[in-house]
Amino acid sequence: MAISRRNFVKSVTAASVIIPFNGFTNHLFERNLTPDPKKNMICAFSKLFQFLDYNQLSEVFANSGLDGIDLTVRPGGHVEPLNVKTDLPKAVAAARKNGLEVYMMTTAITDADNKLNQEVLKTAFDLGVKYYRTGYLTYDYKKTIPENLDIARKVLEKLANLNQKTGIYGAYQNHHSIPNIGNAVWDLWYILKEIDPVWMSCQYDIWHAVVEGFSSWSDSLRLMSPYIKTRCIKDFSWVDHNGKMEPEAVPLGQGQIDFDAYFKLLKELKLKSDTTLHIEYNVLSKEEMNLSVDKKMKKALDILKRDTDKLKSLMAKNEFN
Repeated sequence: MAISRRNFVKSVTAASVIIPFNGFTNHLFERNLTPDPKKNMICAFSKLFQFLDYNQLSEVFANSGLDGIDLTVRPGGHVEPLNVKTDLPKAVAAARKNGLEVYMMTTAITDADNKLNQEVLKTAFDLGVKYYRTGYLTYDYKKTIPENLDIARKVLEKLANLNQKTGIYGAYQNHHSIPNIGNAVWDLWYILKEIDPVWMSCQYDIWHAVVEGFSSWSDSLRLMSPYIKTRCIKDFSWVDHNGKMEPEAVPLGQGQIDFDAYFKLLKELKLKSDTTLHIEYNVLSKEEMNLSVDKKMKKALDILKRDTDKLKSLMAKNEFN
């Protein structure tokens, strides 16, 4: 049975008192459950926090000073698509109990005709999830590049139509890695320029834009600005792996990304969009996975809060919010 947005919000907001969990929640602070429509909301990607359950995840994210969660709702994620009707309500309830929202979710969705994909999007919309990130499309090199891009446009057009019927906003991430379509940001411009950006947009990832266009990322940002609804924030350094230079994740502000130039350009373009902070380096080592729950939560909090605080300081420094 589908849960209506109104009834769900009524039930979870009634439980506004935070219940201690493993003694960790004592340090939580009260948060305003009503989002500020003028503010750029900051959430964080849950991928590398898979060792935390919904309550633990929400407590750590709340203590980090975030507004919400970018939840993995895909095979192997925090919510398995097959269990979306039972598990996504639990994840959203845990977030709201801690003063957060599940603003975004990251999926593997690329097929608008798939019934399970439709169920995931409908369930998410009913629970108040605003955005979802699609899965990736890949090149078939037996076809020409333009042929591939035209096929990709049809795929995303169908998803845009489904999104409009469902009420949820979709976004495709630019992500370096052959054979991903969207590896080059220009791909996405070609694909999205004829699709209604209200229902299918770009989740602009500055890391991947810089990796693929070290000196031209600002041009790609200018090009894509009408199509950007959400943005990924993370940092990297170039590392020599057996004579091959590869990008490796580092804490925010310690890598190659010129965040001052980035936020200056966002401000110039008047590009207001919600942010998902990505921690892509290991939160826990293999040995630390054997720590107690409280110690693992403390380590996760230390790392997440460090990058959250850094992001907020960069935004404040550049008067961007």
